[in-house]
Amino acid sequence: MMIMKRTVLILASILLSIASEAQSQSFKIGKWTEIRNSIVKELNRSYADTLPVDRMERAAVDAMLSQLDPYTVYIPVEEDEDLQMMVSKSYGGIGAVIYKPDVDDYVYINEPYEGSPAAKAGLQCGDRIVTIDGQSTLGLNASESSSRMKGAPLTEVRFHVIKVRTGEETDVAITRERIHLPDIQYSAILPDGKTGYILQTGFTEGVGEELRSTVAELKAKGAQRIVLDLRGNGGGLLNEAVNIVSVFVPKGSLVVSQKGIRFPEPVENRTEREPLDTGIPLAVLVDSGSASASEIVTGALQDYGRATVLGRQTYGKGLVQSIRPLPHDGKMKVTVAKYYTPSGRCVQDIKGLTPDVELAPMEYSRLTYSLVMYGVIENYMLEYVKTHDSIPAVEDFHLSETEYEDFIKYALTKEFDYRSSAKTYFDRMREELRRDKLEDSMKESLDAMEKALNMEKEEFLRLKKDEIIPFIEEEIVCRYHFQKGAVQLRLRYDTQLQEALEKLQ
Repeated sequence: MMIMKRTVLILASILLSIASEAQSQSFKIGKWTEIRNSIVKELNRSYADTLPVDRMERAAVDAMLSQLDPYTVYIPVEEDEDLQMMVSKSYGGIGAVIYKPDVDDYVYINEPYEGSPAAKAGLQCGDRIVTIDGQSTLGLNASESSSRMKGAPLTEVRFHVIKVRTGEETDVAITRERIHLPDIQYSAILPDGKTGYILQTGFTEGVGEELRSTVAELKAKGAQRIVLDLRGNGGGLLNEAVNIVSVFVPKGSLVVSQKGIRFPEPVENRTEREPLDTGIPLAVLVDSGSASASEIVTGALQDYGRATVLGRQTYGKGLVQSIRPLPHDGKMKVTVAKYYTPSGRCVQDIKGLTPDVELAPMEYSRLTYSLVMYGVIENYMLEYVKTHDSIPAVEDFHLSETEYEDFIKYALTKEFDYRSSAKTYFDRMREELRRDKLEDSMKESLDAMEKALNMEKEEFLRLKKDEIIPFIEEEIVCRYHFQKGAVQLRLRYDTQLQEALEKLQ
């Protein structure tokens, strides 16, 4: 009896403590809300100028949510299109990436998507868009131009276009469609004749079913093993991660558990469909850009010993978000729980998943990064397409020696930071020595070292030729053979994939 009374007293104490804490939190929230409302009212009554209310409210909300985590965010109704892109990778439009050199220039078509309304209307990379529905694109920035191209499916948008190769001016009317960017960006049997390769770039609605179909197609073509490439895949919908795992493990298998302060019991997510194949050898490629749903899939397949994981340590995002409605048609993406793999690992706590097999990172020089970041390679591609109606098939396309010489001549006319990494470190060191008034005493040695490190722009471009050419080829191939062609070209130089295939032997 005494034990029972003691237990009751302990439970009562715990419940009172919980109630007290909840009451305290509610009081604090009420107090904060009252203070905030009073501040806004006083500003509205007393401030010397017109209040930028919309900007103030948005800044206040964003600042408040930033105190929690990077993934809890407010989404006002005017940004609903961005939410749809995040959830379904779809929008209403013509299906093309545009390029805007500067505000005083026109808009150019950079990359029409395969099968898109833009492609079907004959728009090509380099075509200049002079007007959109009669409004000049001069003075519009890229975002404003893109917004005018987007709209509800089945509505029409009209362009006045100057064609890239002929200079012909023409009017083009395009009916917008629902544009969906696929999560399965590429799949094929690799040259070894037995490896089915799948590049998955997201986890939006329907990707689980798409991957199931893709695996079945690859098996029908003779695939004896599957490589699922999740490198750079930042994740998406949790239920689609569960659907993908269900392709390879028995029905009813635990994929992920969600645990949060609002959940009395952990929420378990198990596979609900019969698997397609529980025996085919499976490899998963990951890197530091593989996050969230990518880590759910990787962690589950690794825990069950169902796949060999190869690559680099993953990102480490073990939080679950839910989208909740707010007044005035706004929404909030809010973190509601942490997730755990079948063995109980939380990637948020362990800072990512460790692959079974480490692969050497693909490394590039500072020069190559600079050529990409300054847009030198992309702009060269835009010049290239003006004089080339077509290029060979992807497997036969190679940038010629003459064409690389043309690229060097083009690059020499552009401004970009072509210093080596060693030279940038040297410049920082010399600046620190100058601040400490030590430079003069070391001037002779420093000058000699700087002379050794300095390299002419042209000399550096020739030295890094083999590293730069794949980036140029990919940019060019993408404009003639779309994204699938670009991925196929990229695989030609993918040293990580090549190393993975060797280790899988």
